[in-house]
Amino acid sequence: MQRARIQGAAAGAVLVAAALGLAACSSSTTNGGGSSGSLSGTLNGSGSSFQLIFQQTAIQNFKSIQPGMTVNYGGGGSGKGRTDLASNVVQFAGSDSPIPAAEVGNFKGKTVLYFPVVIGPITVSYNLSGVSNLKLDAPVIADIFQAKITKWNDPAIKALNSGVSLPSTPIVIARRADSSGTTANFSQFLVDAAPNWKLGSSSTISWPANSQGGSGNGGVAQIIKSTPGAIGYVDYADAKGAGLTYASVKNKAGSYIAPSIQSATTAADNVTVNPDLTFSAIWAPGAGSYPITYQSWDLVYQKQSSTNTTKMLKAYIGYLVGDGQKLLPSLNYAPLPSSIDQKAKAQLDKIGS
Repeated sequence: MQRARIQGAAAGAVLVAAALGLAACSSSTTNGGGSSGSLSGTLNGSGSSFQLIFQQTAIQNFKSIQPGMTVNYGGGGSGKGRTDLASNVVQFAGSDSPIPAAEVGNFKGKTVLYFPVVIGPITVSYNLSGVSNLKLDAPVIADIFQAKITKWNDPAIKALNSGVSLPSTPIVIARRADSSGTTANFSQFLVDAAPNWKLGSSSTISWPANSQGGSGNGGVAQIIKSTPGAIGYVDYADAKGAGLTYASVKNKAGSYIAPSIQSATTAADNVTVNPDLTFSAIWAPGAGSYPITYQSWDLVYQKQSSTNTTKMLKAYIGYLVGDGQKLLPSLNYAPLPSSIDQKAKAQLDKIGS
C-alpha cells in the first residue's frame, strides 16, 4: 500500500498515537537487527496499501533511532511498488504477493530479497442496515463477486444465515481499481476454496462491469461505508479504521471464523515457508484460522549501489522485523510468527554492495 486513506479518522489517530507511545517505551538504541551507529541519507519505498499504516508509524518512530535518515513510503498498491523497484525509483517495495511470472523480466536478472513484515486478515466487509453477524462461505462469496448473486436475500445467502432477516437490497460490489496484492490474495482464496470461481487470481481482475473500483484499501472502504448494499474486500486495519462491519467466513476446517489478530496469527502459524521467505497464509489449515489471511513483504535488491544504501536498508528493514513488530497489534495487524521473523532477521546479511 499514493493511497486513498480515510482522512481525519479519529480512531486512526488514536491508534497511531498509542503505537508511538508503545514504541517510545522500547530501547532507542536497538532496532532489532539494523546497523548500529549514526546513518545519514534517504530511503524511498512505495507499494502495498496494506502496509501503509504500519509504515507511517514505523517511519515516525525510526526517526528517533536514526535521526539523520529520512524514510519515505508512498502507497499506490503492490503492483506500483514492484514497478517502482524494477525502475530504480525506490530502494524498497511493499508487496502483498511474490513477483508474478509476467513481471520477472522487469528486474533484468537482479536478485530480489523478500522480507516479510506483516500479517493480517482480508475482511469481507459490507453495508447492510440491521445485519451485524453475517456468515459467508467461499462459494457464496465467489458468486457475489461474479455478480451471479445480486440481491442480499438470495437463497444461497439465506441458507448460511438462518434466523437473520435479509433485505432484498441490491448488492454493490466494491473492489480495487489499482494493481493490488490484496486483490491477488483475495482472488487466490476463491481459487483455492470455491470451485465455482471463474475469474482466476491476479493483482488485477476483470470484475463485473457494474462493480465500483476504489484506490487502495482505504478507497474500497470508503465505497462500502457510503454505499448501502455494498460488499468488498478490505484489509482488517482499514476496515477497523473505517468502522466497517464484516462477515465471519467458513474456513478449511469448516468453522465460521471472524477476522481478528488472533485468527490471522493462527493461520500464519500453519504456513509452510519457502527458502526465499515467500509463503501464503490463504486457506491455511487449523480450526481457528481465518481463511483469508495474507502477508506482506518489503522487496529489496540483494546488491545495492552503495555501502551507505546497504547500511540504511539493513537498519530500516531490521527495525521493521525487529522492534517495529511491537507496533503491529495496536495498529490492527498481526506480528510475524517468531519462526518467520528470525528467518527475516537472518537474511539481512544478504543485502550488500
